[in-house]
Parts: sequence; C-alpha cells; structure tokens
Amino acid sequence: MSRAPRVLMTCDAAGGVWTYALDLARGLRRRGVETVLAGFGARPAESDLKEARSVAEVRWTGLPLDWTVRDRAELSGVAPALDALVAETGADALQVNAPSQAAGLKSRVRVIAVTHSCVVTWFRAVRGRDVPPEWRWQRDLNTEGLARADEVVAPTRAHAALTLRCYPGCRRVRTVPNAIGPIEASGTRAEAVYAAARWWDEGKGAATLDAAAAMTDWPVVAFGPGAREGVAPANFAHAHHCGPRPHADVRRAAARAGIFVSPSVYEPFGLAALEAAAGGAALVLSDIPTYRENWERAALFAPPGDARAFAMHINDLARHPHFRERLARSARRRARTFGLERQAKAMAAMFAAALREREPA
Repeated sequence: MSRAPRVLMTCDAAGGVWTYALDLARGLRRRGVETVLAGFGARPAESDLKEARSVAEVRWTGLPLDWTVRDRAELSGVAPALDALVAETGADALQVNAPSQAAGLKSRVRVIAVTHSCVVTWFRAVRGRDVPPEWRWQRDLNTEGLARADEVVAPTRAHAALTLRCYPGCRRVRTVPNAIGPIEASGTRAEAVYAAARWWDEGKGAATLDAAAAMTDWPVVAFGPGAREGVAPANFAHAHHCGPRPHADVRRAAARAGIFVSPSVYEPFGLAALEAAAGGAALVLSDIPTYRENWERAALFAPPGDARAFAMHINDLARHPHFRERLARSARRRARTFGLERQAKAMAAMFAAALREREPA
C-alpha cells in the first residue's frame, strides 16, 4: 500500500474545534496526509465552508453534538454515520474530536479520540463534583468512546490528568498541545483589555471579568456570545460586550490589544490566550493548572473569581508600559512553541502507524 494516509476527522463550528481542525488539516496536508472533515452540529457560514474545502474534503452530517442534547438516544445516528463515512472515503484512521463520537463504532480502523472538553470534566472543574444524575449518560457514553479509542489525546497535561481522574478506566492519555498559525502583531497597541470566550458558560468567569472591569484604568472589551438557549445569559455592566464576531475579527482584536485577560476556571487548553500572546498582548490569567502549564513565567496570574486581583494586575500593566512590553515579549516567545508543525508531526505519526497496520503482510 503506497498511497498517502487518509484520516476522517470530526469537527464542529461551535467553538475552537473548528479552528483546530482546519489548522491541523493544513499541517497534515504538508506532511502528505489527506483529511476528510465530518461536520457535526449547525452548519457554518458558506465562507467558512469554502475555507475548509480549500484544505480538506468536507462532509457535513448535521448530527448533533453531545453537549447540546438531552439524552443519548438523540445521538444514536452518530456511530452509523461515521462507520458509513469511513467506508465511503476509504479512511485509514478516524479522529473524533469528542470521545462520545467513538462509542458504538463498528469500523475496524484505528480511532484517535481527542478530548478538547466534556460535560464531566467541566462539572469537576467548575462545580467541584460529579455530573448530576440527568447527565450521567454523558459520562457513560464518553467512557464507551474512550474504551473504543486506540489512542486518547488531550491538549495539555493538566486536562489529561483531569480526564484520567474523571474516567478511571481510561488507560492512558497522550498530550499533543494545540497550535495556531502565525499572527502578525500590530505595530501600535491599543490601550484596551481584550477578552474572548463563550460567556454564557459559567466556567469562563464573565461575572469576574465584569466586576474587574469596574476597577480598571483601561476599558475591557469582551468578544463572544453571551447567551445560549436554556442557560442564564452573561450580564455585562462594566465591560463592553461586543457579542459574537467572525474569527478573523477576533484575531485582529488579539493583534491590537495591549492586554488579554481570561478569568476562566475551566480551560482544557485556552486557544484565545494563545492567539492573544501570539498577537503581542500581555496576559492576565486565572491561576489554574492549564494556564500555569502553558504560561508559567510568561503571564500574570490571579486567583479564580478574585476580581480585585485581576484588576490590580491589569492596572499594573496599564500603568507600567515597560513591564507590559516585557511580559508581552515573554508570552510571544512562548506562543511560538505552539506551532502547527509540532502538532501536525505528532498527529501524523499516529496516522502513519494506522496505515502501517492496514498494509498487507
């Protein structure tokens, strides 16, 4: 068998997985690995699909994401759809970007499950407890998917450790850090504080951000959706909430802002912080394991939920430009270590192993 490996990769347009999937597909293509993207959830804008088709074949299933449904019966079509796509596309390996999507698979191809986030780890990190009874089917489904996977991957050691605590039957979780392409920093930094998240998610710390904004010298600008059906909306009285914006606009904001802040209590990786650091912003982050792992000695850290501490760090940076610039340079140097080539090399090695396994003796 002498052809290039082909991987079927699940994706969605609801958050960072979309950027992750497209960037990884670009990196894999440079390494001779073909990608077919299997889309879940709401169909993205045609402009986004056009970008995706420039790097990979796209098949949009329209099937729901696990965290958007009320019971596993609504996900009964996921495994059959992926099995059919594996057969139709001739995929040598399947990468699911949600472990639940591996549950019930019949295909014999190698399965790599990348755990970017899940309801179970969210509850453990944000509320300090197990999922409530009505959500335990999520834990069961993820457990089945993790057991089916030949490899389990997390974007940080911190999230890998959390995954193992929440799913004790999981044998091993490898770490392959997320990555982004180059971001050109603006020559002139705006005297503003930038933040980006799905603010309806209580794990992102919208209330802390807004309380801190009441005490900062510089205005705080928050990008990202503030409401979702069935969830209490985030309310901003002091920070300027811009709402959802195209990803290109968010990246431009990241490249202009003087300071980036993230008060999250749960971040499996923290892609927004990486984009801001690559763009040249100084970082003020929650003191959580993920951020310590990625940004130790390249950011200022505040206790989660402590709005006064966040405001104090922001004001220190706003009032002392040399300190701010020095911290921003440190963050930008660190950001360069999260390159697409490193990520693609690690994932391509897994897919190449899958191809070797399928070669006839």
